[in-house]
Amino acid sequence: MLRRGRASLAFGFFAQGVAFALLVTRIPAVQDRYGVSDALLPVFLAAVPLLAGAGSVATERLVRRVRPSRLLRWSQPVVLLALLGVGAGGHGQMAGLAVALGVFGLAVGALDASMNMLGVSLQRSYGRSIMLGFHAAYSLGGIVGASLAWVGARGQLALWVSYLPVVAVLLPAALAGSRWYVDGEPAPAAGRAGERGAAGFPLLLPLCLVMTFAYIGDSTVSNWSAKYVKDVLGGSEQLATVPYNVYMLTTLVGRALGDFGVRRFGAVAVVRLGALVGAGGFAVVAVAPGAWAGMLGFTLLGLGLSVLVPQTFAAAGRHAFEQHGPGASDAAIARLNVFNYVGFLIGSPLVGALGDAWSYRGAMLVPMVLVLVTLAYARSFAAQPDRYGGGHERPRTADVGRGSNGL
Repeated sequence: MLRRGRASLAFGFFAQGVAFALLVTRIPAVQDRYGVSDALLPVFLAAVPLLAGAGSVATERLVRRVRPSRLLRWSQPVVLLALLGVGAGGHGQMAGLAVALGVFGLAVGALDASMNMLGVSLQRSYGRSIMLGFHAAYSLGGIVGASLAWVGARGQLALWVSYLPVVAVLLPAALAGSRWYVDGEPAPAAGRAGERGAAGFPLLLPLCLVMTFAYIGDSTVSNWSAKYVKDVLGGSEQLATVPYNVYMLTTLVGRALGDFGVRRFGAVAVVRLGALVGAGGFAVVAVAPGAWAGMLGFTLLGLGLSVLVPQTFAAAGRHAFEQHGPGASDAAIARLNVFNYVGFLIGSPLVGALGDAWSYRGAMLVPMVLVLVTLAYARSFAAQPDRYGGGHERPRTADVGRGSNGL
């Protein structure tokens, strides 16, 4: 049962990576299709993470009554249908675009939160680190989605023509796989999330900061890497498309190997190494004399930042479970997930403002410093003995529990 649950959840992460990449990589096409002005476009783009944050907050309340597996089962089809809705409109249909993006944002918040809830509970059942593998599936989906978007753009296909086959494949597959989702332990009546069993914000604060800093770094790469390579490092327009692909590929590699590192050396060591490598990547990008040297920096960024977000979700769920028992983990993950969108909203305008007012090389040092601050919070990722069966995810931990023969 655990193996099937793990495989079906990994597919859910993959499908979400495909859907999100298909949206964000075709933003220029969306703008042209609907006739959205440059002044209005940032409003539409900012609305998605804001509504996603609202969806994550709502999920914290919903999981008191509805299992995360059920939320994930129905939020993923809504995300895919909303993506299709974005591609279905035409010029001047701003209201339709606003509705489609609004539904997409709200559903993504519920989807991200519930996916990570199930991932953390499965990791607890396995008794070993598997969380990075789920996020590796998301990264793989992002690469596939970006590649499909490139094919659609090169073939000058209408958005709905690009989106429809993808939705037609992923939606029924996700619904079929959802029957095997595995929830965590139900909360005792006296300690349900949101009541006495909820993890307090002071416990989560260091992890919320790490999540914010990681997504500031990620949004810096996704929003500014092409412009940086072209305008600052003197690369060609074709070469400017490479750094984000390099970043995504090395993110996939880092996450695919990261679980082995956590099992061997522990989460604290992996987070420290990731922060140092990520900060080193920003330093290389900032001082790179040319475009190819800058590629080395983006390679390091992908390897370093890749481990931070999955381990932050895992640590939040673990600490809430250790302190308050079953039920608190889901609430903690929903709260933490909000800071995913906080970092996304801060990162892009922060780097842009600093680049315009100062220099883009100097602006790259800001996310570098923020990622380095993660080192001060690395101990927050350590497993502690708990009153519900002991800590887990320790270095060299044995593969115990029902999932010891798992995927």
